[in-house]
Amino acid sequence: MQIDFTVAIPTYNGAKRFPLVLERLRSQINLDQINWEIIVIDNNSTDDTAKAVQDYQSNWSQNCSLNYYFEPQQGLAFARQRAVEEANGTFVGFLDDDNLPAPNWVSAAFRFGQAHPTAGAYGGQIRADYEVEPTTSVEYVQNLLVIRNYSDQPKLFEPEKLRLPPGAGLVIRKQAWIEGVPKHLVHTSGGGDDYEISLHLYKQGWEIWHNPAMQIDHRIPPWRLEKSYLTAIARTYGICTCSLLMILTDPWQSPIVLSRSFVGSLRRVLLHLLKYREKVNTELGPACEMAFFIGNLISPFHYFKERFLRGDISKQY
Repeated sequence: MQIDFTVAIPTYNGAKRFPLVLERLRSQINLDQINWEIIVIDNNSTDDTAKAVQDYQSNWSQNCSLNYYFEPQQGLAFARQRAVEEANGTFVGFLDDDNLPAPNWVSAAFRFGQAHPTAGAYGGQIRADYEVEPTTSVEYVQNLLVIRNYSDQPKLFEPEKLRLPPGAGLVIRKQAWIEGVPKHLVHTSGGGDDYEISLHLYKQGWEIWHNPAMQIDHRIPPWRLEKSYLTAIARTYGICTCSLLMILTDPWQSPIVLSRSFVGSLRRVLLHLLKYREKVNTELGPACEMAFFIGNLISPFHYFKERFLRGDISKQY
């Protein structure tokens, strides 16, 4: 039997988290004439993840299969690559172990892919499900924790401006991934691989879409609202910028893009310091922005470091 859609759940020590995802998937609606499956990718967990999946499998009576795979190489990018390799579906929808899909998520995802044959990847709306409500700077918190409502209507993303869907709830066309996404992404840890997937697909001629009919709730525990965590995430996002831009940049343009990035980032850091002064250390919003700008400033050097470590600088220069 041909599988139309695969739901892939990568998880690391998520024995207490991913069962909530499975419960939401049990309740999916509008699945007439859609053959689908669920796969859990255990990314080298040390908790009871395997047992938790086995417990579900022993009582699984849904009209879709539930399968378990162990991926020993640590990192979300490796878990997603393994998911694509094991998936039988024409489309693969990624749900993190803290992403709770709306009742029609699977059907909305599959039917959008059917209706848009040139779509290589697409994401949907991501709503915050805070365990503890943030008290300040909600806008900054939402941006950094990928709470998204890009548009109320289907809309193309703008990859050249790095306006792309996050990995939470991302759906990809499996064949497009196989043909266009390298097995070893640059950003295998620390952020960046979400966008890298879409950029590689876009480079191969696929469209990247926003589908507002796909909605998930992103559960956010209190520790993700702490200043130290949010500023670290902001800095990581900044550091990835140049490496991501280079995916779509012709080799001869690279020195220009990198130089402009460094000069522009230095200017933003200085202006931000002049505007906020000591607030960059005391207030969440200015601190997160400063962390992002500093990450941007470092980004060109990080790009060269990555290429040096991979031994492929000579291929471009």
